[in-house]
Amino acid sequence: MKTTLLTLVHNTPNKLACIGRNYVEHIKELGNEIPDDMVVFCKPNSAISKTLHSQHQGEPLHYEAELCLLIQQGQIAGVGVGLDLTKRDLQSRLKAKGLPWERAKAFDGAAVLSDFVALDHVPDELRFELWVNDERRQYGEPALMMYKPPQILAELQSFMTLQDGDVVMTGTPKGVGAVEAGKDYQVKLFVGEQCVLSQHWPAQP
Repeated sequence: MKTTLLTLVHNTPNKLACIGRNYVEHIKELGNEIPDDMVVFCKPNSAISKTLHSQHQGEPLHYEAELCLLIQQGQIAGVGVGLDLTKRDLQSRLKAKGLPWERAKAFDGAAVLSDFVALDHVPDELRFELWVNDERRQYGEPALMMYKPPQILAELQSFMTLQDGDVVMTGTPKGVGAVEAGKDYQVKLFVGEQCVLSQHWPAQP
């Protein structure tokens, strides 16, 4: 399979549209309830960073590897992998009070994104992995999602405009954890047995 890499220029998306609670096993590992409807939140483009940090303003960050969709003219133009970074303790406190998540999800540096492979759809045989040093921590594929990419795109476009360059983060599978400074975080994207994308970030303090 021949693929073309699309390099995402730093901070070019207008927004990151993110899907929460899209993998049943991840919902269970965090002790959450399966939602009746798709959970949607957004990160501003100021959240995008080229550097993976283990903390922000003294609070530890947790990684969540996610399949990401690059949007052009309202359609999927590319597929990549990103890390949705979360202040887990703060998120738990906000959820307990019924408050929004932005302080825990939309801070500066709350997302790092790979390049994107030019694809106009998400193949059934596509999968992604997150490795920390030499240990695989997360594995995901559309078959494990509650909401598949075409459903996600249709639902988002039913109430918001996705502009050219916007990125959709489709949710994380089980295996999330704290970012550890000094370790290497590598994402891999496969179509069938072929690795079409590999990118890593050394975690900084």
